[in-house]
Amino acid sequence: MSQAPVVTRFAPSPTGALHIGGARTALFNYLFARHHGGQFLLRIEDTDKARSSAENTQAILDGLNWLGLDWDGEPLSQASRADRHIEVAHELLAKGAAFKCFSTQDDIEAFRESARAEGKSTMFRSPWRDVEAADHPDAPFTVRIKAPQSGSTTISDAVQGDVTWKNDQLDDMILLRSDGTPVYMLAVVVDDFDMGITHVIRGDDHLANAFRQSLIYTAMGWDLPVYAHIPLIFGPDGKKLSKRHGATGAAEYQMMGYPAAGMRNYLTRLGWSHGDDEFFTDAQAIEWFGLDGIGKAPARFDFKKLENICGLHNAATDDAALLHEIEAFLHATDAPALTEAQRDGMSRGMYCLKERAKTFPDLLEKAHFILTSRPITPDDKAAKHLNDVSRGILSELTPHLQNVSWSRDALEDAVAQLAAAHETKLGKLAGPLRSVLAGRAVSPSVFDMMLVIGREETIGRLTDATG
Repeated sequence: MSQAPVVTRFAPSPTGALHIGGARTALFNYLFARHHGGQFLLRIEDTDKARSSAENTQAILDGLNWLGLDWDGEPLSQASRADRHIEVAHELLAKGAAFKCFSTQDDIEAFRESARAEGKSTMFRSPWRDVEAADHPDAPFTVRIKAPQSGSTTISDAVQGDVTWKNDQLDDMILLRSDGTPVYMLAVVVDDFDMGITHVIRGDDHLANAFRQSLIYTAMGWDLPVYAHIPLIFGPDGKKLSKRHGATGAAEYQMMGYPAAGMRNYLTRLGWSHGDDEFFTDAQAIEWFGLDGIGKAPARFDFKKLENICGLHNAATDDAALLHEIEAFLHATDAPALTEAQRDGMSRGMYCLKERAKTFPDLLEKAHFILTSRPITPDDKAAKHLNDVSRGILSELTPHLQNVSWSRDALEDAVAQLAAAHETKLGKLAGPLRSVLAGRAVSPSVFDMMLVIGREETIGRLTDATG
């Protein structure tokens, strides 16, 4: 018998922005589906009308698009399927797998108070579970599932292994509220079944939900999906990742200028491993990804590792593609767009800009010599390299540059000869040259800058500074 094609899903609630933990969950679902040539679906769990918003939904879609996680088909709105959820609840009633409960909130609270006083479990046991329909009052009711009251339930989890729960710890959970609306736990199961989800990959904070949701699958005679509950992301201090550790939203990392390829690589490696591989391409991630590579222990977010991985991706990215990403970053952060001349300069200079640039702001700072315009005002650190002596020496460089062949070797020779004539080292002239060419104490090599901006601009900047 052939195996069903793999179908995974990411099902965020639009009650906030896309959290970095949610982004990793989406990524794992995406990689697993793509590895198996299956489908990766998106469902927006928007049943909480009070807290859901169209803006948050759009922010989630934007975050996934930035990360490059392309889902299959149209995103599904859970709220739009309420009629189908209600239909299943009534089917469970008709099967005798669910019952109408007429207990009010006051009744439930009185039960719990009494249980607390007697030192018993406060898990509510409805007195209506086995009452015949003929004895039902004409009053509002909830619909509850009939949970097994003895024995145990075991779920085989692809990450956590076999996990067992005693059935007497499972309550007869509500499926429909007294106003007839379906609850989240019912909606999730019905949607997963109808969407043909084969693998539910989600945070291990949902593990307890799997037992309650399995009751609905079993009662409906549906096959359970493969569950894979992945460990949460912790901060460097071993506590659940939160604002105190730094940015927690995917959009924040986009605005800080981390490349999406670097984020994908780092998030994939966060809780999953393939041998000792740290740096890998998207194609390798898809080829290698499997649930057996996910660990059980919480993963720790390490900002230095993220930066290092992002630096490697910047260095490895094609120049034109990297320039395109930088322009998208400038647009996303409402920064001025590059002029045609700046774009040309960035294209020529990308080879010396992208090495060791961990973020796009890093790279743009290195590109200051391209993005700035004459006359260049050195910053405080750069200005310290310029004095009457260094200006006098640099003024002698200008005539040498008029006719020299504009190659790295020729430029190095010209500056080396000038340094020798003044009985100083070539390195001693680098600081003043940086100040004149870039206005910064830190920049690419002075020879790279000369090659990128060209003869005319180099001489113009030297003339401005040495007058």
